[in-house]
Amino acid sequence: MSNYTPITRDELERTLWGAATALRGFMDASDYKNYVFPALFWKWISDNYKYETERFEADYDGVRLDSETRDEVEADYHAFVIPPGASWDNVYLDKDIPESIRKDKAHALHPRNYIGARIRSAMTAIQHANPEQLSNIFGDAAYGNEERLKEEGLRKMLAGLAEHTFNAETVPGDSFGDAYEYLLKKFSDDSGTGAGEFFTPRPVVRLITRLLDPQSEESVYDPACGSGGMLIEACNTVEEHGGDPRTLTLHGQEKNMTTQAIARMNLYIHNQPEHKVIHDNTLLDPGNRRPDNTFEQYDVVIANPPFSVEDWGRESWDDDPRIIGDLAPNSYADFAFMQHMITSMKPKTGRIGVVMPHGILFRGHAEKRIRTEILNRDLIEAVIGMPNNIFYGTTIPSCIVILRAEKSEERKNKILFVDASTRFVKGSNMNELTDDDVNAILSAFHDEEDVDGADEGIEFRLVDMDEIESNDYDLNIGRYVQANTDVEVDLEASIAEWNEAELERERARDAFRNLLKEVGFGE
Repeated sequence: MSNYTPITRDELERTLWGAATALRGFMDASDYKNYVFPALFWKWISDNYKYETERFEADYDGVRLDSETRDEVEADYHAFVIPPGASWDNVYLDKDIPESIRKDKAHALHPRNYIGARIRSAMTAIQHANPEQLSNIFGDAAYGNEERLKEEGLRKMLAGLAEHTFNAETVPGDSFGDAYEYLLKKFSDDSGTGAGEFFTPRPVVRLITRLLDPQSEESVYDPACGSGGMLIEACNTVEEHGGDPRTLTLHGQEKNMTTQAIARMNLYIHNQPEHKVIHDNTLLDPGNRRPDNTFEQYDVVIANPPFSVEDWGRESWDDDPRIIGDLAPNSYADFAFMQHMITSMKPKTGRIGVVMPHGILFRGHAEKRIRTEILNRDLIEAVIGMPNNIFYGTTIPSCIVILRAEKSEERKNKILFVDASTRFVKGSNMNELTDDDVNAILSAFHDEEDVDGADEGIEFRLVDMDEIESNDYDLNIGRYVQANTDVEVDLEASIAEWNEAELERERARDAFRNLLKEVGFGE
């Protein structure tokens, strides 16, 4: 069997980002991912298929097998099927072209971008050969369309990826998965505000998964899974604690088709082939809804859903069994996501970690009725106030809400409030959590201990439900813990908070005007 030279982490990251930036000048940076990730995944499975074939041939060198037995034995070596003519080498080196690909209509329509037409045909063939695993995984990028991506740009990107072979020997263990995550972050940094629904900063992901502490053989569900980071970090957490991440049941759902495909690729690359990630709108067409209108439930439900989505489809929820307390308002989908997550949580072992805007803690009307019912069920275990400007696409204040189906005796009818708003370091464009910040928050949550002391640490307090009721079910963190005021004010974040408050005021005014119209007042 051939010997391969391992690729260093720096080399690998430089190669992947170099291939992506080869597209500069040919399309917007926000569109790079539509082409780079499918091409990278295609090369990875092609290189591994070749490597697996070499292993089989080395293991069975000199062994006489009939044709049928040989095919059966070799199939056990392969994770995926690569049909003849559909591998990276076939297309990039322009060899072994099957007649079916020669006659492909895409080639006739776009003869100038022959390699783009061949890529599309090869990816389609691979999807058809692996229907249970890879259906639609390569997305709908128009590789052969000169109007979308000129052949010059496509060939530059391919040449960048072709610099190295990506198989189990050149990028062993988690190396390729780490490089894939690096590329996800680079895309998010490069595309700016559009990355919020695509990528959650990994320190935040690590924090939430460790707050929920998934265990071997549990089920994990992310109803707004983006690029799959929460599901993968759940696996990492189990492995770090000595468990077997392959025993986890991993389910997810994602509204954006390209992002859903990227999540599936991410899970395969991280050696998690047993997963189910659905492309659809979770609020309107939840993938875990059963035919009898009940919902599949999970031990761990974790998500960073988009903040305050308007016109989310409230009218379709009139008789929905997920309603708790009231229907979420049409102008804010936040509680609709939380209601879905509660419905998807197992009744005894279930726990939830969800990122939310601060507005859900104190807004009135329908949201107050929802909040009150959730509190009366004693489901909220902790509310953790996070630093401003730590997510892509928004600078507004956010919090992590932890819910648990059955709390410990010490926390029944109580809520732990944590103010971690000062625990961050300033990055070039965003605030960032360090490992020390994550550990300090975990200590406050698990041990109710401030590892740094009151001066530079975090403030927290375990509050009785009676006090919360006396505050009319208002969960504003500042009511229960005194924020550390000896910090520099983030002017940009403060302005963002002001703008968000103004937006909420306008929405409330519009809702009131509509109500007046409904009862016959106003024009």
